[in-house]
Amino acid sequence: MIILGISCYYHDSAAAILRDGELIAAAQEERFSRRKHDPGFPRNAIKYCLREARITLNEVDAIAFYDKPFLKFERILETYLAFVPRGILSAWKSLPLWIREKLWISDRIRTELGYEGKLLFPEHHESHAASAFFPSPFTKAGVLTMDGVGEWATSSIGSGEGNRVKLLKELNFPHSLGLLYSAFTYFTGFRVNSGEYKLMGLAPYGEPVYAQQIYDELIDLRPDGSFRLNMAYFDYGAGLKMTSRKFAKLFGGPARKPETAIGKREMDLAASVQVVTEEIMLRMAKHTVELSGSRNLCLAGGVALNCVGNGKLLRSGIVDDIWIQPAAGDAGGAIGAAYVAHYHYYAQQRPTPAGDAMQGSYLGPAFSDEEISMFAEANGCKYRRMPERDLIESTAEALACGEVVGWFQGRMEFGPRALGNRSILGDPRSEVMQKTLNLKIKYRESFRPFAPSVLQEQVSDWFELETESPYMLLVAGVAANHLRKTAPETRGFDKLYELRSDIPAVTHVDNSARIQTVNGRWNPRYHALISSFWGKTGCPVVINTSFNVRGEPIVCTPEDAWRCFMRTKMDRLVMGSLVFLKKDQEKLPETDDWKEEFVLD
Repeated sequence: MIILGISCYYHDSAAAILRDGELIAAAQEERFSRRKHDPGFPRNAIKYCLREARITLNEVDAIAFYDKPFLKFERILETYLAFVPRGILSAWKSLPLWIREKLWISDRIRTELGYEGKLLFPEHHESHAASAFFPSPFTKAGVLTMDGVGEWATSSIGSGEGNRVKLLKELNFPHSLGLLYSAFTYFTGFRVNSGEYKLMGLAPYGEPVYAQQIYDELIDLRPDGSFRLNMAYFDYGAGLKMTSRKFAKLFGGPARKPETAIGKREMDLAASVQVVTEEIMLRMAKHTVELSGSRNLCLAGGVALNCVGNGKLLRSGIVDDIWIQPAAGDAGGAIGAAYVAHYHYYAQQRPTPAGDAMQGSYLGPAFSDEEISMFAEANGCKYRRMPERDLIESTAEALACGEVVGWFQGRMEFGPRALGNRSILGDPRSEVMQKTLNLKIKYRESFRPFAPSVLQEQVSDWFELETESPYMLLVAGVAANHLRKTAPETRGFDKLYELRSDIPAVTHVDNSARIQTVNGRWNPRYHALISSFWGKTGCPVVINTSFNVRGEPIVCTPEDAWRCFMRTKMDRLVMGSLVFLKKDQEKLPETDDWKEEFVLD
């Protein structure tokens, strides 16, 4: 039984393939097209999945698309009609594209792929729920999905047991937690569907002074986590912006223009909407436990990428255990759609879970040493090939000496996080590494935090976390014995320059960190590298940030990695068993023109 899942046409298009219920491969189209959040038809991702599964399209039993286009089109039409005449301009811009490309998905799939087999269309939140429950280690769980909007639903509560996921309750458009958060993302000058994680990272610099105004004016929140938004403050229903003039008046003036200075207002707005979002997540989770009868909780949807909220939920005592789909946004819908087809449509039996079926989310393409060396030889790249032990020891020593290392290994990760196979690594003990990585490697805002990768067996010694966090989706505090005293009166971006812990480069200004735990089963080479670094420094933690520059998708191929390595101030690149030192390479011509290739996020 082979099922191909597809998501596309909104953002983060992707494909995934199941064989007899086992997840064989999954990838986002952006990694191949080099267009971040690529919404287009995922022809390259599909081609990769078929190649990884070693099959042709004729062997696929069904293709499952992650939502119902006609139901979504109905919602869009009804919304425009409800806002006439204000919605006419927005309708004029979007409806022709909808009718031409998005509505006739069946015809588009058959035309693009030449496929004559079965096509299935689960609902959007059904796909999210399936992506959360079926790969989880639970036999029974509550399922909570939260995003911008699917067809009509914006959040849903469900339950999973055996081979079924049931949706029990929904919150419908325009009342959306994801769109509320995106409205503040837009208003603080960041890009919607891309910059929400910046808003989350900005929140600890501010104070939640606007939280009560949000409760009083913007949202009517109920005990079960459901709510209604006051749409007089928002323009996403019918207009071309997220917020209205009334929103701007409430919060002291117009939205910040992108790339301009970030002020106290933006910091406080970020802190305020983050606090409100966390409260809504907690109430929704509590109601999910009540309706599902399970204290295990699975999360998906874009809001499930709010790792600060996830961490607070885990610590709240509302649930006993939590599992979050690492590709929680629309990309993960491809996996969920395939699971719905396998278990709901074809009624296959779900085996008792033996653990986390996402396999560390290492589901993308890999490149052999031979393929990497062929690329290097063809392009005149100078390298040395090392046996495993020497490779690990020399890279750990380089990190300990302050080098920045591009680390390109094994299968590419699925989802928005680099998890040790397409990563840039550094020494978390360094007082300057956070600034160096932001300004000289990633070319992004200096306030952005970096994540620690820590040995699973050492996590509780360094962080206030007693469980696994393999997908970098939980935030927890740095352990008290590793913290240092700071000045309590420090405000705003001045907090950046304080040494807060023994690992300052990964300690955010509220003494927290977005943690990835690394085990030897899923990623033995990365685990060995961190273990070697630990032996040399006494620190079982390294900085892990995605292998890309700002606005660029995470690298996929050796060519992508080489180009990023040479354009930035990385010191060495380790691809497979091959080591490339920057000092050995011929310099690229001095130019910043390449930065124009990528739209800033």
